[in-house]
Amino acid sequence: MNSIFLKIGNIYIYWYSVILLIGFLLGCFIVIKESKKIGINKDKIENFIFYTIPIALIGARIYYVLFNLDYYLKYPVDILKVWEGGLAIHGGIIAGLICLIIFTKKNKINIYKMMDILVIGLIIGQIIGRWGNFMNSEAYGPITSLEFLKNLYLPKFIIDGMFIDGNYHHPTFLYESLWNLIGLIIMLIVKTRKFNRVGYTTSIYLIWYGIGRCLIESLRTDSLMLFNIKIAQLVSILFIIIGIVVFIYSKKKGEKYE
Repeated sequence: MNSIFLKIGNIYIYWYSVILLIGFLLGCFIVIKESKKIGINKDKIENFIFYTIPIALIGARIYYVLFNLDYYLKYPVDILKVWEGGLAIHGGIIAGLICLIIFTKKNKINIYKMMDILVIGLIIGQIIGRWGNFMNSEAYGPITSLEFLKNLYLPKFIIDGMFIDGNYHHPTFLYESLWNLIGLIIMLIVKTRKFNRVGYTTSIYLIWYGIGRCLIESLRTDSLMLFNIKIAQLVSILFIIIGIVVFIYSKKKGEKYE
């Protein structure tokens, strides 16, 4: 897989970076558009995005580095090589949540309303971002057969891209991208229903993404580990629990969207 998008002299622009940028831009566009519907000032949401995205990226990188500390202590310069991959979405979400708490308290905005619009942009970014993993030949699953991949009716370029180190592998990046796409459709449908309450969209994201990531992570061969436990699965279970709590709270005390 050729991971280089463009070469200008000695400067390389990688597909990974380009695809992540597209995901971020589209996600941000949706968040700004949705914020108007709940009366959040455009300047405020743009300022929030401006400060939060770099902090979330730093959080995603720190999270990844911490769980690969043995390697990065030997090669500390590689910490800066984000174009080679190594951004953990859970780290980005944690950093982004901290920013969100500070922002909503400072501006006296309902945090659940903010989360309801942010998770739409977030899951769109995740759907697109997984294709960056594909271009980097990462986030794939165990060895499988060419016949299995053909039986999934995958395009040839995906099948070819899953031929890594002399073997075909499960395209777990694709499984997660499609899972999140279905989740996005569900979230958008719920947003249009009269029974929708503040917090429902957030709870659906946490539960849906948590279930999908937990299941798909069991196939991943490059998971971040804590001893013999896959960290992403632990965090995903936590997401599911929090999502259920948010749903129950929203059902009992959440206001209905007009």
